[in-house]
Amino acid sequence: MTVDELSHISPDAKANVIAWLEGEYDLETKKAIRQMAASDPEGLENAFYTHLSFGTGGLRGLMGVGPNRMNIYTIRQTTKGLANYLKAQFPSQPLRVVIGFDSRTNSQLFALEAARVLANASIEACLFKQLRPTPMVSFACRFLQANSAIMITASHNPPEYNGYKVYWADGGQVLPPHDGGILHEVELVRKAGKSVGVSPEVDPYIRLLGPELDEAYLNALRPLQLWPGEDKSSVSVLYSPLHGTGSTLVPQALRQSSVTHLGFVKEQMVPDGSFPTTRFPNPEEEAALRLGIDQMVRENYDIFLATDPDADRLGVVVNHHGASHRLTGNHTASLLAEYILRQLHSRGALPNQPVVIKSFVTTPLVKKIASKWGATCIDVLPGFKYIAQKMWQFEQAPQGPQFVFGCEESYGYLHGTYARDKDGVICSTLMSEIAWHLKTRNKTLIDALQELWETYGYFDESVTSCAFGETKAGRDRMKGCMEFLHKNPPIRFADFSCIATEDMLTGQFSGDSVHRIGKELPPSDVMIFTLEDLSQIIIRPSGTEPKIKLYFQMTTHNGRALADVMQHTKEKAELLRSFTTKLLLGEPV
Repeated sequence: MTVDELSHISPDAKANVIAWLEGEYDLETKKAIRQMAASDPEGLENAFYTHLSFGTGGLRGLMGVGPNRMNIYTIRQTTKGLANYLKAQFPSQPLRVVIGFDSRTNSQLFALEAARVLANASIEACLFKQLRPTPMVSFACRFLQANSAIMITASHNPPEYNGYKVYWADGGQVLPPHDGGILHEVELVRKAGKSVGVSPEVDPYIRLLGPELDEAYLNALRPLQLWPGEDKSSVSVLYSPLHGTGSTLVPQALRQSSVTHLGFVKEQMVPDGSFPTTRFPNPEEEAALRLGIDQMVRENYDIFLATDPDADRLGVVVNHHGASHRLTGNHTASLLAEYILRQLHSRGALPNQPVVIKSFVTTPLVKKIASKWGATCIDVLPGFKYIAQKMWQFEQAPQGPQFVFGCEESYGYLHGTYARDKDGVICSTLMSEIAWHLKTRNKTLIDALQELWETYGYFDESVTSCAFGETKAGRDRMKGCMEFLHKNPPIRFADFSCIATEDMLTGQFSGDSVHRIGKELPPSDVMIFTLEDLSQIIIRPSGTEPKIKLYFQMTTHNGRALADVMQHTKEKAELLRSFTTKLLLGEPV
C-alpha cells in the first residue's frame, strides 16, 4: 500500500493502518483494509483513527476491521490486558473469570475467543454453553466467586454493534481505578505489536456452565416475590425478549412466581442477532414494541413486557380499559419503589436502614416514595455500575445501610443483592405481581400511577436525544456541542429564565444552592439548568452511543386537576424539547 493511498486519512489513523498491515493479522483482514483504503477512505478513517475505550457500559462499537471496531483482535487484546491486570491484582492465587454472551452476531465467537485467551494465560474461563442474560453473568460472578466476568453484548444497539462488558469480583461493572488499569494493560498489549496467544477451543482451563447456574439464579429470585404463595394465574401477561436472551429465563421466573397465564410474541421469541422485526431492539422505542402492543390489545392481555436483547432492561405496556399505555422508565421505577417498599413494610421485612439508589437523572418521585416508607434515597451518576459501587460499600459495613432497590430512568431496575446489574428478569416478575395485585382490586398499573401522582404530586419526565453518527466527524461534533454548552450556558430556555446553572464537569454553579444536584457526585460531563418554575433540564453525552441526551424533569406544585396539569406539562415539555435541541445543534431559536 502506497503513502498516496493513505493521504486522505489522519496521522493517527494512518499509523494504526500501517500497524495492522505490518502486524500479525490474518490475510482476510489485511485484504479488507486495502479494499477500504481504495474504495472507502472515510470508513477507513472511522475504523482506525482511535481505539475502542470504556464508556458507561464497557466497550461498545460497530463490528468490522480496525482498532475502533469490535473484532476478534480487539477482543483478544482487551482480554489479554484484562488477564495481565488480574494477575497483578491477585498475585499468587488461582484466577477465575465468568464469560457470557447474548444473541448478537459474533457474540458466541467473541466469548469463545475471550475464553481461549484466558485459558492461554492459565486463568479458568467459566464459559456459558448458551446465551444468557447480562444480570445472570453478574450473578454467576458472585456465585462462583470469580475474580472478574465478561459479557459480550451491545445491549439494545442496532444489529451491526457488539460490545464487551467487564465486571469485577463483586459482580459490578469495573470502575476506577480498575477500568483505567485494564485499559493501560490493553495499551501495552497493543504497543507490543505481537499476536495474542490463544488456547484450543477444548482446554482444561475452559469450563462450560450449564443448567446448574439457571437453577441457582432462579433460587436467588424466589425470596424476592412480593406476594409469595398467592395464585396469580388471574393476570394475563404477554412477553417478548426482542430476539434476545430473555427467552431463556423470563418465562421460568414468571411461572416460579405463580404468574402462569402467559403469552408470547412468537415472531420475537427466537434469538436472532439480525433483529428481523425491529432495527432498534430497545424497549424504550415504541417501534420495537409494536408487534406486542397490537397482540396485547387484540388478545386482551393485561400487560405486555419486553426485555432488551441482553435482558437487563424492561419495557412495560398496560392494557387500560382496552387501550395501550406505555410506561416510561420513570413510571416503572416509581411503581416498583412504591410496591417493594410497601410490601416489605407490611411484612415487617424492611431492614433497619433501608436504602434506594437511583441515577440523578431519574425521577425525584422515587425519593419522595422512599421517604414515605422510611428509606433513604441516594443519587449517583448514570450507569448502573455506580449503584453497584454503593452496594459494595454497604457490604463492607453489615450493620449500616442496606440496599433495597436501585433504578435508572433508562429502563433498568434491581431488587435484591444477588446481582450487581439491572435485571429485566426479576423486574418482569415484580411488575406482573403488581399487575395481579391491582387486578384483584379492579385496577391497572395506570390507576396505580395516577394514585402515586395524587399522593406525592405530579411528576413528568421526558428524554430525547441528538444523534451524531458513528463516525469521527460525528464524535467530534458531539464533543464540540458539549464544549460550546459548557463555555456558553444559556440564561433562558424559550420563555423560561434559568435560576440556577450547574456545570458538573468544572464544578461551577450559579444560583440558589438548594437546586444544586452534583455537589456530592464525581465530576461528569453534565450541564443542569433549573428554570423559574423549578423544572430542570439536564444535558449529557451518552456513555455508549454518539448522541447527547436531554432530560426534562417537571414537577407541578399547584392544586389544579390532574388532567389539566398533565396537558399543561405536555405542552411545556414539547416547547422545551424543541428549543433545547435547536440550541444544542446551533440552529436558530
